[in-house]
Amino acid sequence: MDLPAGTRNYSYSEDATIFRTKTQKILLTLLVLVLLTAPLWFGNYWLSVANLIGITIISVTGLNLLTGYCGQLSIGHAGFMAVGAYTSAFLTQQFGMPFPVALISAGLLAGAVGMIFGIPSLRVKGFYLAISTIAAQFIIIWVIQHWTPVTGGFSGLDVEPASILGFVFKSQMSKFYLILVITAAAIFAAKNIARSRVGRAFVAIRDNDLAAEVMGINLFRYKLTAFFIGCFYAGIAGSLIAHTGATISDAHFPFMDSVLFIGMIIIGGAGTTIGPIFGVLFIRLLDVLVTKLSPALQSAFPHLPPGFTSGIAPLLFGLAIILFLIFEPRGMAHRWQLFKSSYRLWPFSY
Repeated sequence: MDLPAGTRNYSYSEDATIFRTKTQKILLTLLVLVLLTAPLWFGNYWLSVANLIGITIISVTGLNLLTGYCGQLSIGHAGFMAVGAYTSAFLTQQFGMPFPVALISAGLLAGAVGMIFGIPSLRVKGFYLAISTIAAQFIIIWVIQHWTPVTGGFSGLDVEPASILGFVFKSQMSKFYLILVITAAAIFAAKNIARSRVGRAFVAIRDNDLAAEVMGINLFRYKLTAFFIGCFYAGIAGSLIAHTGATISDAHFPFMDSVLFIGMIIIGGAGTTIGPIFGVLFIRLLDVLVTKLSPALQSAFPHLPPGFTSGIAPLLFGLAIILFLIFEPRGMAHRWQLFKSSYRLWPFSY
């Protein structure tokens, strides 16, 4: 990892440490304190927003491993989230499985389905692979809509709230802590995957798959591994959506969400651990801002067509992607790195 001038690694254990310097440890401690006390000064509305942000971070982190690190463009991620959501709901409702077992099962089945749709990645890539993953989105949603005995069809399913050892996560506060723990574990796991042999193979395939194959990297195995891991994360996120809401239906997993996830990676910074966090925060908070300002804008400009202001969110989303591609193609994570570098050099700039 990037270290300030004067800080050196003298052993492998030091090099593997994620939070190395005193400043990093202090900032981590402050972040943990803020997150743990957030429910005390957040209302239910902002807790629900925070819960949605946490679930989205999990899903986008998985997509970042698949697309940002391995270079396999997937525009059907919401469909794999739907697989996880319905798997978890069905196992808990029909078989009475405990939530942790259903959660892991949702991730595993979503990962297995992701591997099936990842098979074409050996022969196609780029735009053509994106088309095959778009097909996955529509195929999965079609199955959900028409496999009525299992999925409830268009009506969806009622889902029991998550529970662990008899404790039921009903309130927004309890859901917040559940999602916080799983999100932190997902980010930590993704960071270590990216630094492992598997992560290095992903980057080699992304940068030049022909050169990676010449070096002995098994493209088929690692591409399927990337699809499994990315969709495993999507399945976990889908399970959380199911068990933190009262019901699920195909409407919870629209194709637009799959496009949004790609945009979040672009804005946050593909191929970085912190990029998905920045991207999700930017897009979700932008959506909240538009929702809050829409009534005021409609009142200030009464001659606008009804519903015009509520439709500004997609416009701003598209504009944000265009501006980031032009002015900051490496995303907010790159800007964060530049900020840290300038902060470290600030005492010596005079």
